[in-house]
Amino acid sequence: MTAHDRADAVPVPQPVRYIERTHAWYAALGFGTPYRYASFAEVPFVLLPKPLAECRVALLTTAAPYHPDKGEQGADAPYNAAAKFYAVYSLDSTLDHDLRVSHVAIDRARISDDSGTWFPLPALRRAWQRGRIGRIAPRVHGVPTNRGQRHTQTVDAPELLARCRADAVDVAILVPNCPVCHQTMALAARQLEAGGIATVIMGAAKDIVEHVGAPRLLFSDVPLGHAAGLPNAQASHDDTLELALRMLEAAPAARTTVQSPLRWPGDPAWRDDYLNTASLTPAEIERERADFMRQAAIAKSLRQG
Repeated sequence: MTAHDRADAVPVPQPVRYIERTHAWYAALGFGTPYRYASFAEVPFVLLPKPLAECRVALLTTAAPYHPDKGEQGADAPYNAAAKFYAVYSLDSTLDHDLRVSHVAIDRARISDDSGTWFPLPALRRAWQRGRIGRIAPRVHGVPTNRGQRHTQTVDAPELLARCRADAVDVAILVPNCPVCHQTMALAARQLEAGGIATVIMGAAKDIVEHVGAPRLLFSDVPLGHAAGLPNAQASHDDTLELALRMLEAAPAARTTVQSPLRWPGDPAWRDDYLNTASLTPAEIERERADFMRQAAIAKSLRQG
């Protein structure tokens, strides 16, 4: 008998099934029709047009710029619909920016104030300083996740492609956070790839990205909001980005997924905790439903404003 055959061998944890988890959550809140995630049989794919050390790389994020007039937006703040954004935005990549994720359904029990876990611009700068990439694109682009699949495909993704082309981008790195963010970034990656720009998604919701169908996914099996590395760990940020860059160089075809060796150092209960309806009392479910309806009303008023 080998070590692999022993009965006491530790089983490999399975990735969270976010599609199932979100369906169960909203069903428990009383919303009967499950959300239908996008899915495509064909996936566009392009190879790098030149060595990565000569490529111009853009960073795309679903994090929102901080606005002090929009309420609490700290990493552990309650979900804040007022902090959402509804159109593609662009920021100077040579400057530092305060981007927050209080507007998305991340794992708030474990997220930190270290934005490097969801916005790897500092790691990208270090990669450029090492000569790993040719240049960083002049702008970082923010990708909204609140307009629906059709709007993403017909409005936001084409706008992202136009801005990346204007910046002479060769490569785009996309970093989603919440479950729907992963769908949005997969849709954006498809559009960019069809337009000749190679992409890689750094994500934590493997099932959603693969369900949509994306060119390249670097999957990190960690709580949502940490796809770019562990909190307050620069080496983790650099190593995770390096794996994404290697995927750009080596992925042979569309739908390539590579799982990073990143492991969450804390309690493994995070897998069970996220959107776990079994842990809620009927009163808590009613409070969650009321809060969802309140936040949805805020988002609707902002979209229409």
